[in-house]
Amino acid sequence: MPHLQLVSQVKKDWGTGSVYGEVQSEQKLDTLESNRDTITNISTRLLEQEDVLEDVESVESYKIPFLQASLFATVLEDTIVEIRILAECNNELRVIKTLTDMGLLLALKYGVPQPELKDELDEIDHNKLHCNEYKLNKLHSDRKWPLLTLTATYVCLVRSNAFEALKNSVDKVVNWDKYRIELFEDESKNRVIRRELNKQLRQQRNHIKSVIYDTDTTIDDLKAKVEDASLNAEIRSRYVENWQLARTEQHLKKIQDVEATPTSVIDYYKQRAFSEQRVHTEVELLCTIAINETLEKIEQWMDKYDKDMEELDLKIQIKKNDYQNMLDKRIYLEETIEKHDLAMKAWIYFKDEREKARLYVQKMTNSAITIQAWWRGLLVRKQLGPYKVAKRKGEDKKKKK
Repeated sequence: MPHLQLVSQVKKDWGTGSVYGEVQSEQKLDTLESNRDTITNISTRLLEQEDVLEDVESVESYKIPFLQASLFATVLEDTIVEIRILAECNNELRVIKTLTDMGLLLALKYGVPQPELKDELDEIDHNKLHCNEYKLNKLHSDRKWPLLTLTATYVCLVRSNAFEALKNSVDKVVNWDKYRIELFEDESKNRVIRRELNKQLRQQRNHIKSVIYDTDTTIDDLKAKVEDASLNAEIRSRYVENWQLARTEQHLKKIQDVEATPTSVIDYYKQRAFSEQRVHTEVELLCTIAINETLEKIEQWMDKYDKDMEELDLKIQIKKNDYQNMLDKRIYLEETIEKHDLAMKAWIYFKDEREKARLYVQKMTNSAITIQAWWRGLLVRKQLGPYKVAKRKGEDKKKKK
């Protein structure tokens, strides 16, 4: 059975939790040191991706002794782990954040190219400043900033025993506050300027209205004069036209009186030929209508066939897409269940090992107590060791006689 030692102990409202571990050999201690270096390298890489870690080795004024830096780094290491655990335990917030960023996640999943330089103000709608999406983004950034700051400070302490990253983060917050104050002052100045510009705009509008009123009056006068001139011209043209119509009717009456009889005969034969032509045209039109109706019905049935086939193809494609979506969802759920199953098995294994270690320590403690009680009782009964009875001098002389 390996020797165990108390690794850590946590006291909370829910009780006390202890973690026991094996006594580490030199080889295992070297492995732990290498793991610590690996954690430091990973934290450094994450900070470089977030543009938080800067060159902290160039300034000597923020360095502290190695012992203080080590203690500070140890405290920060535990704090970073607890913050990450708390962040990972908030499943509801993670689900809401994932649903909010679903568009971006899908774009990243399917390889949609993203702009390299992205301004945060481009995606903000001023009409929806109080929506949940912006609140979640603000909460996520506020929770992410302390973790990045502590990680950067931890890396600086491990590398150069300095806390310049913490100082830079504090300076950044102070600069943001100063920047907000400057923005507030600029906004106040802009309000005064806007008020003055609105006043000038109102004055300019009043001037334009007065000029427009004078111009409209002049235009109305000109329109009245033009209407009078047009009325006079219309009256004159009407008189001339009526006179021409009267003369034309007089000439037509004379011509009709001379050519009345020949005209009636010509009209009779013309009317007969027109009737025959009309009958022929109506019969031809009837045949054409019947042919066109037949062709229209054929085209309607062909269009209906094409539409029905398109609808069937569309329904088949929709069913295929639904089936593929359900299959992807099922595969994702199975993978999630497998991950949860592995996590639960690991947790159960950890609890069993911890319980075995506790029982082993308890058994060893009880065995040691039992052995010590038996040994002390044996010493008392046999009168050995500290319980040995001292002999008197007179008794020794009597025994010699």
